Amino acid sequence: MFIKTFWGFWIFNVAASATYTFNDILDAKRDRLHPIKKERPIAKGDIKPQTALFLSGILALISLIGALYLSEIFFLLILAYLLIQISYSLFLKSLHVIDILIIATGFIIRVYSGAFLINAHLSVWFLLCVISVALFLASGKRRAELSIMGRSTKTRQSLSKYSPELLNSYVTMFGNAAWMSWALFSFFESPQASLPLWLILAEFSKTTTVNKLMMITIPITIFGIMRYESLIFEGKSETPEKLLLSDKSLIASVTIWVTIIIWILYGNIADYST
Repeated sequence: MFIKTFWGFWIFNVAASATYTFNDILDAKRDRLHPIKKERPIAKGDIKPQTALFLSGILALISLIGALYLSEIFFLLILAYLLIQISYSLFLKSLHVIDILIIATGFIIRVYSGAFLINAHLSVWFLLCVISVALFLASGKRRAELSIMGRSTKTRQSLSKYSPELLNSYVTMFGNAAWMSWALFSFFESPQASLPLWLILAEFSKTTTVNKLMMITIPITIFGIMRYESLIFEGKSETPEKLLLSDKSLIASVTIWVTIIIWILYGNIADYST
């Protein structure tokens, strides 16, 4: 399963690279007017559009061939992802609200691709969490663009249809949905504690019974969302990947969150037989 997941990860990266390259070709003119995107290779003129288009096609072909080798369902999901992203680049990104939903759909397909690839159970609460986080990131991205560019159509046509108040409500709504769905997932899907320490505490008092270990991560999740939301309203969330690699508070919260999850799942402290 690890080998399949490993190759599936890289195949999806190749597919995503194909769609981003294709989108940058179509957006080159608008990107030149953007203070950050103007440094992208195609917009800057470092790569010719014809070369980029050829590269995009090769990457898409490689991803489809690799996906078919791993799984037929995985192949269909990669194909669906490519078609949706091409449609987004051609015309769907000009439709407000729809553009946010399409961005979130890409993340949902990623999760389903991994689940289908190894035939894993996908908790409905985890799926709702992924959907909420994806919509949170997508609406935060639009909110940051609006802060930088205003309601100008020079860099993105759909921005003219959004108002700060509307995007603020989206960010708040999806941020709340994200941590709540994660809380429900950690409540219903947590393994039961099995270490003697937990059992002794449970004997001492029912109040200290620990049967939902992953709920420990809820405060960290809330902090991470609150921190990211504060950055959104500062207009710094246009590139989420850069924030996750540069903001010290986010790096710390993600590191602690991942460490606790690994400790719970692989630290032999839980009993999965129950």
